[in-house]
Amino acid sequence: MNSIPITKRGAELLKEELHRLKHVERPAVIIAISEARAQGDLSENAEYDAAKEKQGFVEGRIQELEGKLSAAQVIDPATLDVNGRIVFGATVELEDLEDGTKFTYQIVGDDEADIAVNKISISSPIARALISKEEGDVVAVQAPGGNREVEILAVRYI
Repeated sequence: MNSIPITKRGAELLKEELHRLKHVERPAVIIAISEARAQGDLSENAEYDAAKEKQGFVEGRIQELEGKLSAAQVIDPATLDVNGRIVFGATVELEDLEDGTKFTYQIVGDDEADIAVNKISISSPIARALISKEEGDVVAVQAPGGNREVEILAVRYI
């Protein structure tokens, strides 16, 4: 299995979710199943069906998280020494040269990506265009609205 890059914070979040699923959700589902069983006939027991469905979801998510964590290559951006180049985990401040809009992104793993908090996936078109570039470079980025040129204003490893 290939290693999956993930930031240190991303790995911590996955571990927290795994712990919650194993130690909170799983026991709660087991209790719900046993309570539903105690009600008698399981063939027409909606509570039992719902609890079994939730159990399947919880167990599936536990397996998924364990697989991701076992294949994870944890990268701490603060420990990188890459002479100002953009790499996985870097936080990049950009300016759109067409309209002057400034924005900041952190390049993270696929599971961590969340545009609402300015985290973009390493496999996204903008991240792929930025990798190995440096502060001051102008980069052409394929965006949904067409090609855009952005200037790299700053690169940080936090």
